[in-house]
Amino acid sequence: MAEAESRRPAAPGEDVKPFTPEKTKEIVMSLQQPAVFCNMVGDWPALHWNAKYLSAVLDGKTIQFRLGLKTMGLVPQFETRCSYVKATLEEFLAWSCGQPSCLSGPFSCYEFSKYWAYADYKYIARIFEDKPEFFQDVRWSDFGFPGRSGKESTLWIGSEGANTPCHLDSYGCNLVLQVQGRKRWHLFPPGDTSFLYPTRIPYEESSVFSKVNITNPDLKRFPKFRNTTAHVVTLSPGQVLLVPRHWWHYVESIDPITISINSWIELDADHEARVEEAITRMLVCAIKSAENPSDGDPWLNPTEVEATSHEINLQYLNKAVLAYFKWQKANESEQPCSSSSDAEQRAIASCKRKKREVGCEPEGCRLLTHEFGFSTFKAENLQKIPFGPHLIQVLPQSQETSSIGAVAVDSGDLLHENEGGHFGKLHCTRKQLVMSNDCETPAHQMDSDGSPNASQTALSTNDLLDCLVNPHVINLVARLLLERTRV
Repeated sequence: MAEAESRRPAAPGEDVKPFTPEKTKEIVMSLQQPAVFCNMVGDWPALHWNAKYLSAVLDGKTIQFRLGLKTMGLVPQFETRCSYVKATLEEFLAWSCGQPSCLSGPFSCYEFSKYWAYADYKYIARIFEDKPEFFQDVRWSDFGFPGRSGKESTLWIGSEGANTPCHLDSYGCNLVLQVQGRKRWHLFPPGDTSFLYPTRIPYEESSVFSKVNITNPDLKRFPKFRNTTAHVVTLSPGQVLLVPRHWWHYVESIDPITISINSWIELDADHEARVEEAITRMLVCAIKSAENPSDGDPWLNPTEVEATSHEINLQYLNKAVLAYFKWQKANESEQPCSSSSDAEQRAIASCKRKKREVGCEPEGCRLLTHEFGFSTFKAENLQKIPFGPHLIQVLPQSQETSSIGAVAVDSGDLLHENEGGHFGKLHCTRKQLVMSNDCETPAHQMDSDGSPNASQTALSTNDLLDCLVNPHVINLVARLLLERTRV
């Protein structure tokens, strides 16, 4: 009964939106500041996807959860510092409620008062591969992307305290629907990149991490963090957050159970970004693979599975450069703001991160600058954006006002070539990393905040890499390489 009710047809007038799909897409593709859409998804069946409902639908299917400590050290809890278990949603819900049955289950080694659990980056296409009708519960066509549904989306299920380390995504922009509970988003503009001490260790394609634990910053070690401009917003069920290109974000669950659905929207600027990512991969893999394995540095994020060889990385670079010039040539032969057909877009699309196996389509013409970290949006363009009760701007903390309406703003929030010859990450089939459930693993992985000893002065490989693969440096190298290739 619940399943049938979830996908019932919208009643007359129920599907009236404050913005047309065309207008919404225009906002998504042009706005370079975070904003929250309200009253856009009231008729989406996916709003019924609370944890109990999904548990019944999945009926005992296991998914992988990442576990971290609720206590905050000075170093972010990167995925390399977490533990992993496979469990059902029923077991997760029992654990989060403190039920005795958890004493012998997959969460038995993790005391709920000390740990959080996060089932993140779960591809809806994979979770519901035997129930494809569920894809239509997610309707990104309302945002101007016809044909995009749950099949091109990702599911996130977390307990209170679950979080993702502060990072920026090299590719695209992001639309996030909050389904259950609330999440607090801490966002920083691209111009704050140098203040956030970017690093590529742990390495994950298309994710640039910050060394700073922004909820407990080590200002002695990272003094420039004081110069950042935080935009903090608490996203509630039924709201959709736009995370523009290259905006840093740290996300934390602040309710007992949170569920979100997101989809990444590709941009034309991603073509150059793929070249930058290919250069980064070559350098990181070459230098880190040369280290003594006994050093025990978990430099590769679990989602990357393995370090690729120099030969494969060079192929990846050449494919990225070739695709860039192919796109550039096609773009020059078209009208300035025209977009290619859906079929052509899918042919060149690649997804956001190693984890993101379900594709995103590049769309339209954007007001973007390619200079990494210096994205601008002129005041006259901002004035054209219809901010109001249905589209709420996420303001810097110093500019918070009571006009934010329904949005609660806190003052504190491989190359694996695809069939058909596509490069990148669209529809690629990833290996599944089998993580240990050893009860001693958490203590081994999370007993230290990883801060260097004050007397430590010797430079490490990671110190060198932080300079070599700094986003600004890689951007310059990519431009020089593309110029050389063009000649």
